[in-house]
Amino acid sequence: MSDSDPLLEIQNLTVVRGGASVLQIPFFALKRSETVALIGPNGTGKSSFLLALAGLLPIESGEILFRQRAIVPGFASTEYRRKLAMVFQEPLLFDKTVSDNVAVGLKLRHLDRRQIDERVKACLDRFRITHLADRSARKLSGGEAQRTSLARAFATNPEIILLDEPFVSLDPPARQDLSEDLERVLRESGAAAILTTHDQLDALRLADRMVVMQQGRIVQSGTPSEVNSQPANEFVATFVGMENIFAGVVTDSVNGLFSVSVAGKTMEVMGEGAPQESVVICIRPENVVISLKDPDETSSTRNIFACTVSKILQLGLFTKVYLDCGFSLVASITNQSLESLELQPGSRVFASFKATAVHLFRKG
Repeated sequence: MSDSDPLLEIQNLTVVRGGASVLQIPFFALKRSETVALIGPNGTGKSSFLLALAGLLPIESGEILFRQRAIVPGFASTEYRRKLAMVFQEPLLFDKTVSDNVAVGLKLRHLDRRQIDERVKACLDRFRITHLADRSARKLSGGEAQRTSLARAFATNPEIILLDEPFVSLDPPARQDLSEDLERVLRESGAAAILTTHDQLDALRLADRMVVMQQGRIVQSGTPSEVNSQPANEFVATFVGMENIFAGVVTDSVNGLFSVSVAGKTMEVMGEGAPQESVVICIRPENVVISLKDPDETSSTRNIFACTVSKILQLGLFTKVYLDCGFSLVASITNQSLESLELQPGSRVFASFKATAVHLFRKG
């Protein structure tokens, strides 16, 4: 097996639960040391995907290949299971000490006591829970329990680790700390990982590649930057936070720019468009600029609209400003900008965005 060959591969995978198809995956591949984030709303098949890969959910049809060998009963299946670990949303710990829990997989592999002690100590240190070694698992906080679960998974030196919403039950500070530690451990261990999450920040922080799922199917796969800036369809655009999504009709096309009529207003988009073509255009809130004066004379920005502030929503480090421009527009600005602009509901402002900031779907 060469370094360019996929470590794990799926071909024509179908999974049925309760008589209904929950997964239809024609193809998926995981590279060595790659971290893939599966994102999508509840009920889209993310957890079923991981359970099927872990052998905990029977597949209706298709193949799973590990190191280019189909996983079948016998040696290939045993080898695969020994190289795989899974961490669930809720830590599944035994009523033993933290050290005993971390050692479970090592004992099943019949390692000698010295090897077990060395690996347990190393993994407790990796996840910063050495001080909890002799504590009962029943007396752990949620974050401590999930750290123990992760330490147990990594103790067996897996080549592939499956992580099903590992931060979902944690408060924000614990989530941030554990996410940073997991990022470091994945990098140091070289393990490949598949992570399911609803939180795009987790995906952006941890993943080399994002895979968006909808109704049991993969609808887009790419780097986090590609998926966020170039969504494949309206579903993906909505899910990755492109709150400004408008249906329109192309009215003109000149010199690499074309005009789109949206709610009686004209927006200019970089590219080529055919007159009367129906399109959907998307703009990320952070690409919308708010100013108190008309920037028309001092800016090269093509899209400028007079607006009224309809709502302001402060969200920690940034603020969302909802605007009425004859159509609804959302801008994301810093709290410092909010203060300097002295915005409040009813304020008259100008909103602008560049023609290159517009992403477009063609409808025919």
